[in-house]
Amino acid sequence: MADPFDAALDLLRRLPPSKTASNLNGIISLRPDLEEDLLSSVDVALTVKRCSQTGRDYLCCDYNRDGSSYRSPWSNAFEPPIDPEDAAELIPSGRVRRMEENLNAAVDVYRELYYEGGTSSAYLWALDDGFAGVVLFKKTASAGTNAGKGGWDSIHVLEVNEATTKRSAHYKLTSTVILDLGLSSQSVDSLDLAGNLTRQAQADLSLSGFRDSEVEQQHVVNIGRMVEDMETRMRNLLQEVYFGKAKDVVGDLRSIQPLSEAEKERAAHRDVLEKMHR
Repeated sequence: MADPFDAALDLLRRLPPSKTASNLNGIISLRPDLEEDLLSSVDVALTVKRCSQTGRDYLCCDYNRDGSSYRSPWSNAFEPPIDPEDAAELIPSGRVRRMEENLNAAVDVYRELYYEGGTSSAYLWALDDGFAGVVLFKKTASAGTNAGKGGWDSIHVLEVNEATTKRSAHYKLTSTVILDLGLSSQSVDSLDLAGNLTRQAQADLSLSGFRDSEVEQQHVVNIGRMVEDMETRMRNLLQEVYFGKAKDVVGDLRSIQPLSEAEKERAAHRDVLEKMHR
């Protein structure tokens, strides 16, 4: 008999990507014992909440969740509040919290420059020999005059292992982009394009400065550069994989040129190939 967790993942891979969140909730309602494992293994579109203390929006994911509560990066508090003993273990402090605050300020500027809107959040937590974290971006476009909609969710999970000298660190980045596009009109009826793309990158980068604040700032700079490079690369891949392939499929189904002209071009192409092989 198949393992229920593996069966659930296999089922989710075969269902429409645009409905992953609702399908995931349906599976959890049938098998509540799989909730924690599924939520930590399946990437879904991010949700937005508003921090009651600061009035700023933040993104929710499995990395800032404890049960049904989520930690705001702006107030560093869980909403709704959780048990104080659990909060002491889950809420970062000291250098990790300082880096988290600086990283949130940096990704907020990045979000405004590259996304011109949307929501961003960053969360960090301590490890034995370094720290880990996640950088999140979300941008949605509601239906306009062309009844189109779109959603972009970026999830960048990072792990940083510091050298004993504190002069360098090893960065490991796992990035996932969830893309959801839709169009509905009388001319095309309805069209949905959804999916996700995951890539990994690793790098050994130096840490400049001697004071703790300088080393912390260098960590933020290194993380920011890796996230920026990864997002640029993944956007180009999506451009080729999604839109390039869709264009090829549509071109095979309906030619822009008259079929007679297209056939003449193919015949000329075959003639050139035949002459090259003589």
